[in-house]
Amino acid sequence: MLNIILFQPEIPANTGNIGRTCVATNTRLHLIEPLGFRLNEKEIKRAGMDYWEHLDVIRYMNYEEFCLKNPNVKIWMATTKAKHVYSEVKYGPDDYIMFGKESAGIPEEVLVEHEETCIRIPMMDTIRSLNLSNSVSIVLYEALRQNQFSGMKTQGELHHLHWKK
Repeated sequence: MLNIILFQPEIPANTGNIGRTCVATNTRLHLIEPLGFRLNEKEIKRAGMDYWEHLDVIRYMNYEEFCLKNPNVKIWMATTKAKHVYSEVKYGPDDYIMFGKESAGIPEEVLVEHEETCIRIPMMDTIRSLNLSNSVSIVLYEALRQNQFSGMKTQGELHHLHWKK
């Protein structure tokens, strides 16, 4: 199972959207506190809809607790400061992908310890970063694609009609 880590997320709607994406992809969500909101806020519920109750989510008091409870895991760190593009690395089926808080990203003190697993999403230099929930979707779906969307439904069906063969 792939894992998404949110390091001190600040905007409840982003976390709600990410939670919904995690449910849709059977991905575990790890939340590193402090959070910029309470998990029972209506913005979380609105963005996550009724999927939040199905979310596999683990909370940690800080980054140190996360590291103690998840030793020796491979963590990809999504940051605008990385040397490697997210689509040029090989994701394993149990890897972790970390995203930082909306206002500041992942602290550089954490990034320097993971230089070779820092990844970035290419973008024009006229913007600082993409929206957090969009960034999670972009990188997570690349990791899922590389792992052949294991266990996921890959073909859709019409509600009332049938596709021509």
